[in-house]
Amino acid sequence: MASALTDRLSRLVKTMRGQARITEDNVQDMLREVRMALLEADVALPVVRDFIARVKASALGAEVVGSLSPGQAFVGVVNRELAATMGEGVADLDLATQPPAVILMAGLQGAGKTTTTAKLARHLIEKRKKKVLTVSVDVYRPAAIEQLKTVTKQAGAEWFPSAATDSPLAIAAAAIDYAKRHYFDVLIVDTAGRLAVDEKLMAEIRELHAALNPVETLFVVDAMQGQDAVNTAKAFKEALPLTGIVLTKMDGDSRGGAALSVRAVTGAPIKFAGTSEKIDGLEVFDAGRHAGRVLGMGDIVGLVEEVTKGVDVAAAQKLADKVKAGDSFDLNDFLSQISQMKKMGGLGGLVDKLPSQFTGGRAANLGPAEMERAERDVRRMEGIICSMTPQERRKPELLKATRKRRIAGGAGVQVQEVNRLLNQFEQMRDVMKKMKGGGMMKMMKRMGGMKNFGGMR
Repeated sequence: MASALTDRLSRLVKTMRGQARITEDNVQDMLREVRMALLEADVALPVVRDFIARVKASALGAEVVGSLSPGQAFVGVVNRELAATMGEGVADLDLATQPPAVILMAGLQGAGKTTTTAKLARHLIEKRKKKVLTVSVDVYRPAAIEQLKTVTKQAGAEWFPSAATDSPLAIAAAAIDYAKRHYFDVLIVDTAGRLAVDEKLMAEIRELHAALNPVETLFVVDAMQGQDAVNTAKAFKEALPLTGIVLTKMDGDSRGGAALSVRAVTGAPIKFAGTSEKIDGLEVFDAGRHAGRVLGMGDIVGLVEEVTKGVDVAAAQKLADKVKAGDSFDLNDFLSQISQMKKMGGLGGLVDKLPSQFTGGRAANLGPAEMERAERDVRRMEGIICSMTPQERRKPELLKATRKRRIAGGAGVQVQEVNRLLNQFEQMRDVMKKMKGGGMMKMMKRMGGMKNFGGMR
């Protein structure tokens, strides 16, 4: 959805130049493009109709302020309505109850409930400083119980054992009793799923809800489901009083329609989004920021959060001191920068949060295959540097033909790849020299010309 909407709206902004206001005539063309982008993204038809009607009502007759073109003003209207459709702002978990606060995870099999349970535990431990216990009542898949045990350990939470021979209600009762006696703040219950909605599943989860009386009932849905997500959401909404939605696999090759459809169908706010397979790959869903990312406006706040979380401040300060002192930027420093980028979610995670104008429009055009190729290029660069001796990393000028062949053989690449890496390293070293001289503006212009970095050719 992001690339389709961004591409279509970018074309509209260019074609609408010179017009003084948004009118009945020109708004039809813009609405047609938005409608097609939403339908291609698998947004449910009733949701599309309602969204288009609201955008039209907001856009018609809107004055074009200052230097904005009608196309740019229209994008602003779409941005506001997108955020409103997905739920204004941030919806936090309500844990204001006598401990333990019970969170019930509901959804179909394969949506990512078990992994999300552990990710949520990690989030509550790190962000809310809670003592968290997890339990699985999925007695139909013993592997699910073991999976939860493994990922809970990774999250740093405690796991309550259960067995396939026990009943879900008995497991839930025992888990609550254990949580109370051991002073846990939160109990997260991972429920059973099915490949499709059926009455047995719904009857069981209704019984569990009645017995547990959870403060939060979260519906976990795969963002790649598209239209199927709507039918699933309706069924769970009818069975349970949902308090929130968790969208998983937001980093995958999804067309993005679930974010709009599920929110509209259930009326429940989207509270979290799964952004990677890592245990910390869960972020609080901010409708305004997500709408900006969909429209190519980026998510600078999210980017800053990634940098703050992933960057090694001591290493960055050490490099800054080294550059300031006039010491040469070497391949060890270059390798360190690659490692820092990987900690911040990799190339894809960073590019996704950058406004399209910062990437020359490339971010919207990089599909999953292209992004994977760029990530692979970064890993290849890392492998090449690791094939060098410590002396070669400190003194890249030593790298002549014979050494390059040895390094290429060790990294399993062609000599041309080694040469490409060294060219990119020289570009980065030039940037560092500019920093030493205090020419910050020159440095920014120079970085704008580094089109080949990380394989983004």
